[in-house]
Formats: sequence, C-alpha cells, structure tokens
Amino acid sequence: MAYTGLALIAGFVLDLWIGDPGWLYHPVCAVGKLIAFLEKGLRKIFPKRPGGELAAGCLEVFLVCLFCFGIPLLALCALWHVLPAAGFLLETFWCFQLLATKSLKIESMKVYDRLVNGTMEEARCAVSMIVGRDTQQLTEEGVTKAAVETIAENSSDGIIAPMFYMALGGAPLMFLYKGINTMDSMLGYKNEKYLYFGRAAAKLDDAVNYIPSRIAGLLMAFSSVFVKLDTANAFRIYRRDRHNHASPNSAQTEAAMAGALGVQLAGNAYYFGKLYEKPTIGDPSRPVCPEDIRLANRLLYATAVCGLILFAALRAVFFCLGTAIFL
Repeated sequence: MAYTGLALIAGFVLDLWIGDPGWLYHPVCAVGKLIAFLEKGLRKIFPKRPGGELAAGCLEVFLVCLFCFGIPLLALCALWHVLPAAGFLLETFWCFQLLATKSLKIESMKVYDRLVNGTMEEARCAVSMIVGRDTQQLTEEGVTKAAVETIAENSSDGIIAPMFYMALGGAPLMFLYKGINTMDSMLGYKNEKYLYFGRAAAKLDDAVNYIPSRIAGLLMAFSSVFVKLDTANAFRIYRRDRHNHASPNSAQTEAAMAGALGVQLAGNAYYFGKLYEKPTIGDPSRPVCPEDIRLANRLLYATAVCGLILFAALRAVFFCLGTAIFL
C-alpha cells in the first residue's frame, strides 16, 4: 500500500481538525460489541473453572484479532487493486477515526473547565468519563492528577501506538492494535470475573504496547522543549520512575509528563471501592494545580506532532527500501 504514509499524515490532520464527532459511528464501538458478544457465547461453551476460562479468553483474543486485522486488510486490498484512490481515502478515514488527539484534549479540558468554572461535583463527574478509578471522593488535586495521568497514558495508547502500527502495516495493523487495546480495557481486570478469562488479552496488550510506550515516553520528554517545559527533568524522571507501575508500560509517559511539569503523579487510588497501593511518579516540587491540565495538553500535541514526523519518515524509508529491493 504505497500511500500509507500520506494516509497517516492526512488522517492525523483530520483528527486535529475534526476530532471525534458524536454523529459518526466509531469502529471501536463495533469492536466492543464483538468482544462482548464473544465473551457471552464463549462463557457458555467453556467450563467455569480456571483452565476453561483461560482457554475461552485465548479463543476470544484469536477471534477478535482475526476480525480486526482481516476485515480491513481484505477491504483495502480490494480497493487498492481496483480503485487506488478509494483505497487511499478509506485508509485515511480509518486513520482519522482511530487517532484520539483532539478528543483526548477536549475531554480532559472539560475537567479543567469544571475545576475552574464549576463545582467539585461537576469536576469529579467530568473526570469519571475519562478514568477508571473511583472519583466520588477526589479532591481538586486528585481530580487534576487523574486528568493529567490519563492525558499522559493515552498519549501512548490513543496516539503514538496507533501511529506506530499504522507506519508498520497500514490501517489493518492499526485496527489490530485498537482491537487488542479495546480487549484489554474490557477484559483485562484482575478481579474474580476476569482473572483468567482476561489474562490473554491483558498480556497481549502489554506485549504490543512495549515498544510504542517507550517511544512515546522518549518523544514526550524530547517534545517538552517545544512547549517550554522542563526537558532535563523530564528525561531524569523518565529514567528514574518509568517502571513505577504494575503495568510494564503505563509509567513510561507518566514519568516523562511528571518530570516535564515538575509534579508528582500516581500513588494510591481506589478502584471499585478497593484501595490499590501504587508507587508515586515524579517529585513533589509543587502541588498539582488545574493549570497542569492545560500544560499537559500542550505537551500532548507536541508529542503527537513529533510522533507523526518520526513515523511518516520511517514509513518513507520502508517504502524506499521496498522499492529498491524489487527494482
């Protein structure tokens, strides 16, 4: 697919311009429905014991991956063969839909607006839309930290990682990544219901995010220079705290963000009424404040643009090498 690099650039520009319009059906919604449908059916077929749930979860992962990669691949191959312009437009459209730069900014800035112009109850409600932790008892600092952390983490999951896989294998590989990421968000819990059923999805998500999350962390630390944040501290905290998380990937961008802002993120949090003790990331040089949400979004955009330049360049190199091999 010769024009995948151009589709990546065009899709990114559309995402910055349009974002995620509510009237447009999102393909991840279809993936989510497939995951829920398969889970319901597979739980009926496989025995309700650890081995059976592990097997059911593995089969779910296989089927969802097959669907997420196979359908876009078949559609694009057919279009590229018959009508290349239509293939380019479809790949651009899918890239636009699967990136989340503007929507992440919009949703996090709703939290900022409620913190500055609304009530704490409204701010807690706004942040509950973008985080998985319990928000009912969060203070202003807790709400702000939650918003900044989700900006940092989703800069990898929602922007850098999809662009990375788009550059490697076009929209089909990008779709595959989003399918795996969606399975993890729906099944990858360490509770009684999903401890075994969701294990394969969680482990696969850790694997596919391993390289992109580290690229995202380094890009975020590097990009902080363009928005006049503390670049030296971003790299220092990234090196020191990037493993301060139960996930091998989540702290990569959080560490860079904490260092760039000069604040402390993470720490203990409640999920479904249960306290989870987690290490902190960064130094408490100053209290976290609502303005950090705006700064985090500036760093998010700088990271996204640097990521686009990097991956578009890599895609061009791959294309040139491939052309040279076949000449």
